[in-house]
Amino acid sequence: MDGLTAVGTAGRYRQSMADFTISVPSDVLEDLRSRLRNTRYTAPSASDWEAGTDTDYLRSLLDYWANDFDWSAAEARLNAYPQFVERGLHFVHVRRDPTRPPVLLAHGWPSSFIEMLPLLELLDVDVVIPSLPGFLFSELPQGPLTRASIAEEFHLLMTETLGYERYFAFGGDIGGVASSWLATVHPEHVAGLHMIHGPFPASFDAEPITPEEQAFLDADALYDERDSGYSGIMGTRPDTIAAALADSPAGLAAWIIDKYRDWSDCGGDLESRFDKDTLCTILTLYWATECIGTSFRQYLDYPHNAPRATITVPVAVTVSHEPGMAGFVRSIAERAASDIRHYSSPGRGGHFLAFEEPGLIADELGAFMRSVVAGDRTPPGPSER
Repeated sequence: MDGLTAVGTAGRYRQSMADFTISVPSDVLEDLRSRLRNTRYTAPSASDWEAGTDTDYLRSLLDYWANDFDWSAAEARLNAYPQFVERGLHFVHVRRDPTRPPVLLAHGWPSSFIEMLPLLELLDVDVVIPSLPGFLFSELPQGPLTRASIAEEFHLLMTETLGYERYFAFGGDIGGVASSWLATVHPEHVAGLHMIHGPFPASFDAEPITPEEQAFLDADALYDERDSGYSGIMGTRPDTIAAALADSPAGLAAWIIDKYRDWSDCGGDLESRFDKDTLCTILTLYWATECIGTSFRQYLDYPHNAPRATITVPVAVTVSHEPGMAGFVRSIAERAASDIRHYSSPGRGGHFLAFEEPGLIADELGAFMRSVVAGDRTPPGPSER
């Protein structure tokens, strides 16, 4: 069934039934290829990614996207996963074991549900992967898009839509912080939380900052000076940059792949972690759903976030191997969470850790969930809907 129907430019796609099938119209693909083939390239300001996305690499990627990438094959692969849209939220839902609590896998920016699919394949419990509000096929809710409001969307999905009474949550970046809000607002429903970034406390005032903590905070601030230009404009003038990226697939690609290369554990070789087919699949989804602007909303609305309380549910932390997390120390996480059951720094796998090292995360997440369940026999109570 065709899950997408053209309805104009804003919100071009609408879901017609709960079961959802990705189907990008042929005219969208034809227009995309035409734009790619007519790309105007800028002269590089520096060599080898030093000033942002490398022009030569971008040219090669766009040529592949326009002439060699097989979207129909990618679309078929994605549609092999059962997908749904409910209350404006798109999600993948795979049922495997109704006797155990499921796990929600939450992605960040500039990512998508695709990041979690390799991990899904290795888990033996029910798995739910929502697209963040404003990303791909998920609509923006009313009001400011805060981490707490994202958490509430996730909780309604898990409990009211899918009927689970108890569940685990895993994530990094935006999805990880939203999952930490799930754990603090709904601890009776969240069996455990697994994060790859942080968690950070709302304040460092409770105890004096240690030299190790200060060293990390100083290094993190220095890294932000070099890296935060993207978030500065997305948090203050998102519509300005979105106008350019929504009209130019070349600009969209440059904006996104710069972060995939910089934040992944790829040693400067982007395709050692993400091949061209994967990159083009992600970019086609962002382009076809026209969501780049709405994916910026949580940056603009960031000042509306309130301090989060201490996390009291069982927590596992697998620290990602990326510049922004270099030197992160366990004591920072202990300021934010009172019951850390597992902590590791494997030294591999970056910002997109579930995609980059799915076996590593499957092992650590699986062991964490089994250990919590062994001491908690509360039935998960999944619905048969």
